[in-house]
Amino acid sequence: MPTNSPVFLLFLLISTIFLQARALEYPQELDYFFYPNIIGIKSPTISPPQSTSFISPSPSPSPPPSTSFPLVPAFFIVGDSSVDCGNNNFLGTFARADRPPYGRDFDTHRPTGRFCNGRIPVDYLALHLGLPFVPSYLGQTGTVEDMIHGVNYASAGAGIIFSSGSELGEHISFTQQIQQVTDTFQQFILNMGEEVANDLISNSLFYISIGTNDYIHYYLRNVSSVQSLYLPWSFNQFLASTVKEEIKNLYNANVRRVVLMGLAPIGCAPHYLWQYSSKNGECVEEINDMIMEFNFAMRYMIEALSEELPDANIIFCDAFEGSMDIIKNHERYGFNVTTDACCGLGKYKGWIMCMSPEMACRNASNHLWWDQFHPTDAVNAILADNVWSSRHTKMCYPMNLQEMLARKAR
Repeated sequence: MPTNSPVFLLFLLISTIFLQARALEYPQELDYFFYPNIIGIKSPTISPPQSTSFISPSPSPSPPPSTSFPLVPAFFIVGDSSVDCGNNNFLGTFARADRPPYGRDFDTHRPTGRFCNGRIPVDYLALHLGLPFVPSYLGQTGTVEDMIHGVNYASAGAGIIFSSGSELGEHISFTQQIQQVTDTFQQFILNMGEEVANDLISNSLFYISIGTNDYIHYYLRNVSSVQSLYLPWSFNQFLASTVKEEIKNLYNANVRRVVLMGLAPIGCAPHYLWQYSSKNGECVEEINDMIMEFNFAMRYMIEALSEELPDANIIFCDAFEGSMDIIKNHERYGFNVTTDACCGLGKYKGWIMCMSPEMACRNASNHLWWDQFHPTDAVNAILADNVWSSRHTKMCYPMNLQEMLARKAR
């Protein structure tokens, strides 16, 4: 249904009222910092995150859209630690970011479960969309009021393959996350009625960022002798076909707007620089070659799927391209530490994971990497701007998110 339909506009009005009630009930980071102009609440005085004031020529997030309503009614997120905002805080796992120094540069200056010193990419995209931070699935009460503007189902350690990351402990796999999405949509239908719920779902944005752990914790570790069964290209084809089927399942649940993120160059991550004894900080090419193949397979899959589902708007954003642009032009962006993590131990700070504030550098804003595998929020801001508007470099195909939403609105 078009975004100017009476049902859709009525839903936006109702959802804004819900959001106002939530802001009064939960004056936390989810609503409080990014929605004051819309809900009429004065934002508290806080210092801006350290990592958003450092870059030249200034890749900080663009101003939020000047609109009385969000650009989409809700934002739903599926993925791994790249976008986990706290689900793993509720699981028995080593993959948790619920203690300092994680979150030290976040708006609340405390750990939230995000694997970063500050914000993750979807936080910046929520700002662009005119929405509050998206709550974690396991961290909210399960009421429609909690979920009406979106839910984050991402779980650190999760992979496309069910068992990827299982040695870390509990996690919510990709397939399980899709099932949670379906459960949420069923709850919407029961509470709102089918027509209003379907309008909400079809006009909302769905974001998928997963696949890294299928390499870090599965293929590169050669679990179940997978390398003797699959060459990298065949392995990537298998992963792409699995993602394709899950996107089709979402489509059958009325999802029509999807951003699929490619993988970042993990061959440049401090952990692999340490493990492969990189002499001068050069990236591990054999790993990056696999990642480029993965991204190519995913992009090709999305192109074919878009023809199969013509009324869907699906874009693929190549995090490898965006990240390599930052690495190659790090001085222009204001980074002077490109190989060492801010927090960790060992060469490149890639041997032992970030476990205490004493292990962290003083200023993360000039680092590309926060820990063994995850970028700083300064990098996340740049990548999010690229997803939104190709601000620094084109990495989304066939269009960026802003163009996709504009096309849908016409």
